[in-house]
Amino acid sequence: MDKDRLEHFRILLNGKLEELLSGAERVVNGMSESKDENFPDPTDRASHETDRNFLLRVKDRERKLITKVNEALKRIDDGSFGICELCGEPISEKRLEVRPVTTCCIECKKEEEEQEKGRANS
Repeated sequence: MDKDRLEHFRILLNGKLEELLSGAERVVNGMSESKDENFPDPTDRASHETDRNFLLRVKDRERKLITKVNEALKRIDDGSFGICELCGEPISEKRLEVRPVTTCCIECKKEEEEQEKGRANS
């Protein structure tokens, strides 16, 4: 992949990283600023806890995505970005545009998912 395309993906990944980090900061600030309200109604308390747990699950997924973005940026630096880790073939730029953190070409990913599906049905 040429330098211009790599720089395009670096900018894309850095933008995503900035977006994720600023979102995480807002949530942490919001959670620390909000007072743990005393909900006299058990239903209100349960609803509040459910919402909080959902938010924490979403943020955990975003934390994992931050790790993947950082790994993709390292792959750009070491020259392995855009190369499938399974077959060693180039990953299509179309796939990288949609999912720049991917480490597998579409063919290998399909095969991997079929194998997972087969194990789940067993």
